[in-house]
Amino acid sequence: METSKRTLAKAATWQVLGLMVMTLIGFFMTGSVAEGGAYAMITATIGFVTFFVHERIWARIGWGRGG
Repeated sequence: METSKRTLAKAATWQVLGLMVMTLIGFFMTGSVAEGGAYAMITATIGFVTFFVHERIWARIGWGRGG
């Protein structure tokens, strides 16, 4: 069973990776590390919350689980 703590850890590590990627994309688009970082933080926050909620919903669905 997926616990809330595990879901939170998975979401956090995924968002760190996404934050790095989005900062680079923002930097290449704007030429500014500050603007790229701000863009990355906004998208990371929205993505983190969305991913966590999505995972918790799926944790309640038994479909596709073995045994």
